[in-house]
Amino acid sequence: MISRPAPAPLAGGDGGIAGAPRHVAIIMDGNGRWAKARRLPRIAGHRQGVEAVRKVSRAARELGIEVLTLYAFSSENWRRPPAEVSDLMGLLRRFLRNEVEELVREGVRLRVIGDYRALSPDLVEMVEDVVERTRDAEGATLVIALNYGSQREILAAARRVAEAARDGVLNPDTLDEAVFETFLDTHDLPPLDLMIRTSGEQRLSNFLLWQAAYAELLFVDTLWPDFDGATLAAALSSYGMRHRRFGGL
Repeated sequence: MISRPAPAPLAGGDGGIAGAPRHVAIIMDGNGRWAKARRLPRIAGHRQGVEAVRKVSRAARELGIEVLTLYAFSSENWRRPPAEVSDLMGLLRRFLRNEVEELVREGVRLRVIGDYRALSPDLVEMVEDVVERTRDAEGATLVIALNYGSQREILAAARRVAEAARDGVLNPDTLDEAVFETFLDTHDLPPLDLMIRTSGEQRLSNFLLWQAAYAELLFVDTLWPDFDGATLAAALSSYGMRHRRFGGL
């Protein structure tokens, strides 16, 4: 039978000043608007967005963030024009190729959530190679969400729960939030503390819906290509002044 894991500690304890977050997620939005404002093609905005990923991931480590999760490509992004999707995949290849040595050197573990195996075979191989090379890293964790959709993740987890119950591995009477979370893509990550969305939009866009149940949400006007270490530090400062009660007083 599947045993119930010990509950993960809630950041901020049983309520109070938030302090420093362990796990920060970012919806990276605004690449297209950044390019449009400069009368550049959308790919120019995506290229600058990759530079922002580099800056922010480094800054996150310097600021002591244990896990940084980035929404790189959603399951809905396939609806974009094929040329743009191809450009995005090319940028992902370049990022993986260029960043792997730094990740290894800095002791950063790369995790990927989402159905990345639906990508092209060469890209799947690149992703799995970087994940394997950084698997035993003991520093920060960089999580990239690829072909990810939270509703799809929850449905897949529900199917696995049903299969486990059918096969006699799980007693349905023992199913609770903690057990269900073991079936999610993020099962081995700390609870999400802070969700940031750039570009002024105020929605979660099917990203980490279960995990964001008690996360603090921060919507900033900065377009993603302009987001940097200073912007991240300001976001953490805002988070640190919030009171987290988790349903209590």
